Amino acid sequence: VMLPAFTVLIPLFVIAKQLSLLNTWTALVLAYTGLGMPFVVWIMHGYFQTLPKDLEDAARIDGCSRFSAFLRIALPLSAPGLVATAIFTFLGAWDEFIFALVFTSTYAAKTLPVALAEFQGRFTIDWGLMTSGGVLASLPPVLVALLLQRYLVTGLTSGGVKA
Repeated sequence: VMLPAFTVLIPLFVIAKQLSLLNTWTALVLAYTGLGMPFVVWIMHGYFQTLPKDLEDAARIDGCSRFSAFLRIALPLSAPGLVATAIFTFLGAWDEFIFALVFTSTYAAKTLPVALAEFQGRFTIDWGLMTSGGVLASLPPVLVALLLQRYLVTGLTSGGVKA
């Protein structure tokens, strides 16, 4: 069952407060991991189903355990799917706003989207700072996508067609 992220916001806030994790990146990492995991499992499950079962069977015949066959055969073959999924998960966490806004209040723990939102005052908006901050905030995702573009395209296209 998929639930909107807002349904877990208050319980996660209470847990983070009880564990003294507010205003730390640890709370955000745990929240983003928990929210991103269903997407990762869903995408990678479909991707692993496209891998030929015969390769795993051949590795098992050659003496590999199931785990060893996974590490030596399935994991290297799934690199494009892993990279594509990692990019999408990273972008989802990078652009997330509401959890970072609720879990952080100090400048040391704020994420870029929350810091950019603070350039908007009650009666004015500092457009220069907001624009330059937006450009700087968009650089890491763009660089990651450019560096891993080959894996991204391969991962998106290979898992899309069932044999």
